[in-house]
Formats: sequence, C-alpha cells, structure tokens
Amino acid sequence: MVAHFDRRLRKAAVTTTVAALAVAALSASQAPDVTADGNGRQTTADNVPASETPAAESATGNSPYYTDLPPLNSPKPAPTAGTPTSPGTSEAGIPATVLDAYKKAESELRLSKPGCNLPWQLLAAIGKVESGQARGGRVDANGTTIGRIIGPQLDGNGFALIQDTDNGVYDGNSKYDNAVGPMQFIPSTWAWAGRDGNGDGKADPNNVYDAALAAGHYLCRNGWDLSVQADLNRAILSYNNSQDYLNTVLSWLEHYRKGTHEIPDGTGSLPVGRSDDPGAGASPSPGGTGAYPSSQAPATPGPKPSPSKPPAPGKPGNSGGPSTKPPTDPAPPTGSPTPSPTPTDTVHHLENAGTTGLTATAGDTFAEKISTRAETTAGAAVGKVRIRFTVLGDTDATFTGGEKVAAVTTNASGVAVAPALVAGEQTGEFTVRATVVGRTVPGLDYRATVTERVADTLTRTTATELTCTPGGEFADPLGVKATLKGAVADKVAVTATLIKSEADPAENDKGPYFKDADGKAVRTLTGLKTGADGLLELPKLYADDAEGSYVLRLTTPGGAQLDITLKVAKAAEPTPDPSTEPSTQPAA
Repeated sequence: MVAHFDRRLRKAAVTTTVAALAVAALSASQAPDVTADGNGRQTTADNVPASETPAAESATGNSPYYTDLPPLNSPKPAPTAGTPTSPGTSEAGIPATVLDAYKKAESELRLSKPGCNLPWQLLAAIGKVESGQARGGRVDANGTTIGRIIGPQLDGNGFALIQDTDNGVYDGNSKYDNAVGPMQFIPSTWAWAGRDGNGDGKADPNNVYDAALAAGHYLCRNGWDLSVQADLNRAILSYNNSQDYLNTVLSWLEHYRKGTHEIPDGTGSLPVGRSDDPGAGASPSPGGTGAYPSSQAPATPGPKPSPSKPPAPGKPGNSGGPSTKPPTDPAPPTGSPTPSPTPTDTVHHLENAGTTGLTATAGDTFAEKISTRAETTAGAAVGKVRIRFTVLGDTDATFTGGEKVAAVTTNASGVAVAPALVAGEQTGEFTVRATVVGRTVPGLDYRATVTERVADTLTRTTATELTCTPGGEFADPLGVKATLKGAVADKVAVTATLIKSEADPAENDKGPYFKDADGKAVRTLTGLKTGADGLLELPKLYADDAEGSYVLRLTTPGGAQLDITLKVAKAAEPTPDPSTEPSTQPAA
C-alpha cells in the first residue's frame, strides 16, 4: 500500500480478461485454501466474510496494499502479463533488521499475551503487503525507515474518508489522514495501538520495532487465538477490510512458514502490484526523500472488480477494489547516485570488548555483561550498528525480561553492551553469540556457565533424639536448614546418605533406611532441595532388625555437611511399680 519508492515502475497495457486469468492462476497455485471466481477475484474456501471494522477503526484505514504474491510452486508459471508479477526465490529472504523486529515482537507477545499464539511469520506477511518489508529493509541501525513511508491521503476519493486526527504530526497532512510507516498505521489507530518496541522511550510508527510490536498487539486484541483459522481471518480483516487482502496475507504467511532467511538491510526486492491499480504494475513515488504526496490528481479508473463487501451508498469504498483517484507521482530523479555506505556496511569483524568470565549460580544474575565491539578492516570502531545477542544451547538462561534474543546499537566507541544475563535452574555451559544485524560477518561466541546453588552450613531445626525400635520407624521428622554466609540458602540440593561411620563415608548396608517409590529400602537420597526459606524436611526413616548407633550424613554443593546420630534399640523394660508388687515381708 505504500505510495513511495525509489523508482517509478512503468505500467503494462493488458486486457481485463488476461489480468483475471493470471490472478486466478496465481491464486490457485499459491494461497492456502484460496480459489478464484469467474472474474479473477480471490475467495477463501470457507468464504470468510469481510470484517465489520469501519475504516477509521482499522489499522490502515483500509488503504491500498501491495498485491504481489509469493513465488509460484510451478517451475513454468502461467503468463502474468498485466498482473502482479510473481517474484523470484529471493523473496524468501527478509531484511535482517526487519526480521529481527518481527521475531522480537513475537517473543514479547508470547510473554504478555500467550493465548494469542502470534507467529512472527504473520507480521512478516502483513509487512510484505503493506510496505514490501519497509521498502526492502531501508532502515537505519535503530530500525527507523530511511525516509517516511506515507500512503495516499484518505480523502474519500477512491479511498475511505478520514479527516485529520494528528494535525499532520505523523503523515504531514493536516486535512486528511494517511497511513504511515512500515506497517501502515493511520494516526488515529496509532494513538492507542502504538508501542515502544526498541526501548528508546517513544512509540514511532516509522520504526519497524515499534510498528511490529504495535501490529502484534493489534492482531492479538479481542481475545483472538491466531492458531484458530477463524480468529486469524478476523484479525487480518480487521487490519484491512478486504477479502483480497486476507487472501494475499494468507499466501505470504504460508510462504514464510515454509522457510525464509535473513538478507542484508536494503537489499530486499520492491513490490510491483498495488490494490488501487489492478490493471497494471504499481506506480509508486520515490520514498527515500521523506516527501509527502503533494497532490492527488484524478486519473482514469481501471476495470473495477467487485469488492468482497460493497460499501454502503454514498460512502467511500474500501481498498478491496480499485481506486478512481490514485496519487500523482512526482517526476523521478534524473540520476541514480550510488548510495553512501552505511555504518553497517563498513563492519568487518566483531571483537570482545573486555568480557572476561561469565559464571553465575543458578537463579542469579550474571555479574558481568557481555560487551562487543564492531570494527572496520583497519580496526576502527563503528558506531550506530545494531548487534544481536542470542542465547544458544540447552539452557533456561535468558536476558533480563525473559528473552533469548536482544539487539543493541553500538555507541561512539563501537561497543554494544548486552542486557544482563539471568541464570535459570539448569546448570552447565551455554553460548551467547553476537552478530551484526544486516551484515554477514562471522559471529562472536561467549561461553557462559551456570553452577549449582550452594550452602556452607546445615543445621537441625529440632534437637529431639532420633530413636527407633528394630523393625519399626522413626516417629519424629528430621528437619534441617541451609544457609550461605548466614543468609537463607534456597533451592539448594541436599544429598542424604546413611554411612557406616563418621570415619567411613561408605554407604551402610544395614540399620536405618529410606523407602523409594516402590517401597524398597534405599540408604542414599538425591534430588532433595531446600525450600524458599532454606528449610528441608527429610522423608520418613525406617529401621531393620539390626540394633546399634548409625550416622546419617547430609551434604550440599558448597561444602556444607551435617552428621546426625540415629539409634536403633529395643524398648527399655518398664520399671516395676512398688505399690503393685507382692510384699516380701514376713507376716506378723
């Protein structure tokens, strides 16, 4: 739907019949559960109705969108003259920063709205039809588009009528609203749906991180579960109220689910066909300048396919049909100067910026943060480059906030400092890899280690002597408390072993014992852990027929040790009561 691009695309003269046949061929071969009617319009197999969302309440105001479809499955596709061309295999790639924004938004929604089941591929599909993935990934290191992406003004002439709501702050138009940014939000929707996705303290519709997160929240409202087809359809239709839009987004969603890969920023292909220009390719304006459309001169309308849901009389149509008044394009620039290299283009390698050791106890935050420096071939620092840090391996460690991925922009010294790492309960080693977003250079790996929780002292919580008769059970429970430097040591592993003696730590083969799940005698227990208060109550102890004194040894990581004496003995003979004993005195 974007009205601005860096070049003008010529329109191809075609007949309505050829266009309809080509669209039908594309639809049948690519879109999931999509067919085409006799006029070449796409319809879903279950005939999902158009959304009831009014244009002013939708994400885009039902503005135009790009109708390019994914590559055909057939090696010899049907002729597509006069219809949106089917791109080549490069379409499977998504610009690095844009892809990072989609995945980051999915990760955040997984935590904040887990019942929504938002896939990042849906954001990618919408981003494709709305802006061609931010004009092929033309964004800076922070994810902000290079030049604003502005749709045509929604003045009721071929589009919805939406009077200005932002005083031109976002779209530069103080009379009517225009859709803005890589996800094409109209200002009135952005006012409540906007989010800060890159942590810079502001919500900017021109920033792909902010826009992707906002789109995710928008699609996850109303309690929709996007793993359910009906809810998925409703969410997409609420973004742009057009059946053709739904089918196009579903086609790209299916395409990206089959696989994609990261490509450098700025190298993505530009879309061709647009929904307000169905008779030929798109006619976009240069968008890198940040200029707004200065006029909206009328043009000869093309053939008019019926929209899925016709507008009410006297009201502007939605974007499912062609526009009768597409924007007039300014003359293209006479030359195509070679763009200056971005800071990202100059990065040759990454260097460790002083990270020396990454070790933390389970559940703790790592004291040291990972620092990475981006450098040129000559070793000079490169600022304003986005570095992605990814937690790899079999670990439950995350960055602060619970995410496995974090992207940070390098400072003037070329250094990016990752958020703090938080160790999970899983011990062992894992890797954090630093890579340059938007450039293929070798990643830099950092090894991190999570160690067990420890305690340096174990004490009994009761002083009762632990005794038992042969073949019986110890009546009193055995409780202990673990501490580390005087503080409570929670979730510390404790091993309990019935040993032969304090001098011989070998497991005893007689005397007291625990029972396993099958009721069998065991004399070593592992997997015990103290609670949040550092306390642990051991399972019940039993005794066999062997009498004597025995030792139960408790140990923890960190060196804490506690030996407890257990006694197995017959019950003492009761002391006779003199008052009940027969008298031995002679009778008087």
